Amino acid sequence: MTSSSTSSASSERRIDLDLPIVMAGVPARNPSLQQRVRFLVGDPVAYVGRGRGIDSSVLVIRDIELERARRDASADEVLCPADLAPEGGLSGDRETAFAQALAECLRRRGARAVRSDRTLPLVFSEHLRLAGIAVVYDPDLGVLDRRRKDAEEVARLREAQRATEDAIGIACRTIARADAAADGRLRHRGEWLTADMVRGMLDARLLELGFDNPPSIVACGPQGGDCHERGQGILRTGEPVIIDVFPCSKTSLYHGDCTRTVVHGNAPDAVRRMHAAVVAAKRAAIAAVRPGATGEAVHVASISEIRRQGFEVGRLPEPDAPNASTWIGMTHGTGHGIGLEVHEPPLLDFKGPPLVEGDALTVEPGLYGRGVGGLRIEDLVVVTASGCENLNALPEGLDWR
Repeated sequence: MTSSSTSSASSERRIDLDLPIVMAGVPARNPSLQQRVRFLVGDPVAYVGRGRGIDSSVLVIRDIELERARRDASADEVLCPADLAPEGGLSGDRETAFAQALAECLRRRGARAVRSDRTLPLVFSEHLRLAGIAVVYDPDLGVLDRRRKDAEEVARLREAQRATEDAIGIACRTIARADAAADGRLRHRGEWLTADMVRGMLDARLLELGFDNPPSIVACGPQGGDCHERGQGILRTGEPVIIDVFPCSKTSLYHGDCTRTVVHGNAPDAVRRMHAAVVAAKRAAIAAVRPGATGEAVHVASISEIRRQGFEVGRLPEPDAPNASTWIGMTHGTGHGIGLEVHEPPLLDFKGPPLVEGDALTVEPGLYGRGVGGLRIEDLVVVTASGCENLNALPEGLDWR
């Protein structure tokens, strides 16, 4: 059967979807491959999926991994390169040997053409060419597959999001319950409460829970006016603090991603207005999420609410612009896909593609100004047949006392 790819990157090029799939590389560094074989290893592997003339999937892996892979990996057959040595033997270079074994595996099964994804290393492509096997590039392979999260993947995302929320709750409550000095600086247990101290708390808690944590965003006051400013220095009362955490499970490799904003003491009127607008924008965006709706439509629902609430949308004005100190607006897209990487397709932004059931998405509208700082709230949702499921349970208010 011949079918057209759904990706705009394919330029309407027709791809024979009956061709067997080939993927290769190191699963620990290639999320698309890891998602396909469901087996974590730091050495090269090669994978052949079912297709024309090939009735069973094959995983080629190092001999020392055979027993574990045959027990745990997602493949019908698990072989090592020595099982597939071509005439003349295998190269002493490991990656080259795997490429030779892949070509021999396909040759023995009579394959003359295969399709592969954007991650196929050139060494594998070259040895397939030398064996007379054509490689057809499928821009959707490894993209749509990863977008359509199955029940196992959703469970892993749910676990990751619970851990993320656990850590964020500790950080927000610590900030909200800190002591304020006369000049507005915050203390925690007799020490100045800094962004780095809060990041340390986040790291420690997530390490306890089995997660690696890249440097979190802990941005207070005007620092939060830049949506990706990590934050530094002593936190202050009465100023919004953006807490954005996006850890990776050491076990499943799936990510969490959540943002909350906390204010110590009483939030200024401007911050309360920003908060109300962001909450409304997030709810409008989530209500727009369903199969077939585009990422652009979700983004438009979000920014329409931002504008309705009296705020701007676009780039932050330059520091010397006349309105630099008063401008407050949303400067980024509404969200992105998430899974084995913290940023995956699709985007919830202009030109964002149609959503599919199983898409896992962050929904994270925010408002930013050079004077008042920033405010962002982020949930993780999974697209279902009738809409979406929100995996978050954490409060979205500013007061965490």
